Amino acid sequence: MDTKELLKKVRKIEIKTRRLSDHVFGGEYHSTFKGRGMTFSEVRQYQFGDDVRNIDWNVTARYNEPFVKVFEEERELTLMLVVDVSGSEFFGTDSQFKNEVITEVAATLAFSAMQNNDKTGLILFSDEIELFIPPKKGKSHVLRIIRELIEYHPKSKKTDVAQALKYLTNVMKKKAIVFVLSDFITDGYRDTLKIVAKKHDVTGIRIYDAREEAIPNLGMVEMQDEETGENMLVNTASRAVRRNYHSYYRDRVEYYQEAFTKSGAGAINCRVDESYVKKLLGYFKRRA
Repeated sequence: MDTKELLKKVRKIEIKTRRLSDHVFGGEYHSTFKGRGMTFSEVRQYQFGDDVRNIDWNVTARYNEPFVKVFEEERELTLMLVVDVSGSEFFGTDSQFKNEVITEVAATLAFSAMQNNDKTGLILFSDEIELFIPPKKGKSHVLRIIRELIEYHPKSKKTDVAQALKYLTNVMKKKAIVFVLSDFITDGYRDTLKIVAKKHDVTGIRIYDAREEAIPNLGMVEMQDEETGENMLVNTASRAVRRNYHSYYRDRVEYYQEAFTKSGAGAINCRVDESYVKKLLGYFKRRA
């Protein structure tokens, strides 16, 4: 992809997702994710209804009338986007590939964080850590994240969610808001997720295509595994083949749902042809 085409794509995503974050998600994001605590702001004269526990006795004694301490939320937070860039994300049978929807969701979250003056960082992963961008503030930083999401070419096509979560715990020492974006057609990450969710505010966003849920009866078909590159002939006319595939797929979905729910993390499921706007808004409102 040449520079002109890349900038055009970045601009298109910026216009769409920033409008959403400004007019739809900004307030929901702020109310959903709270700051680290309350910090002292100022003192003012006592007013009827103020909590007497907040009276500043030193200032009250000095002026011979009651004054109270005013606290405000320590707002600054860090958003970490942990994004799967393995081979299976480059699949789609409708209007968009899964990775394109993931990019839009990640961009919307990043602009929502920017609007609230929070830092945003990025981890791209396959079965290894492909790229780490440390958290920073500002529009230029968010645009860099979007550029990487659009044009990054992963070294591996395989997936290891546990590896990405372990890396997250090593680089993020303070509590962060973490969104893990993947199709989660994998397992083996439950125990690691439990550890990460105790420290960070974690949400999984499963982006999937309806055609992945079941194999249609098309007779003998040559298929390629996007993560291994292996080509194979599959007899899709066989009920056993279709049943085994569907069972495998449902097991991965149930694993994802159970792993995130039981660890205390959030879980969102969004098909590529569904509105991720409605999915995110519904999730934010349930949590607020």
